[in-house]
Amino acid sequence: MRGEVTNISAHGIWLWVREREYFLPHEDFPWFEKARVRDVLDVQLLHDHHLFWPKLDVDLELESLTKLAEYPPVYRQK
Repeated sequence: MRGEVTNISAHGIWLWVREREYFLPHEDFPWFEKARVRDVLDVQLLHDHHLFWPKLDVDLELESLTKLAEYPPVYRQK
């Protein structure tokens, strides 16, 4: 099963997963802001609840997209 990035803008990305659309603003999810489009589009849904972008080394729990306060993103500059 896969997630699908449906739109990328200067403000964030829209993601379609399990019949629901999510908006991930760059302010909260900075990993995607300067990433290559093809790397952002390459998203996998693992175990029906875990999102993974292999080229970006980004892992997100699906639940974290709706409960950001409970799952503060950790950003590490490479």
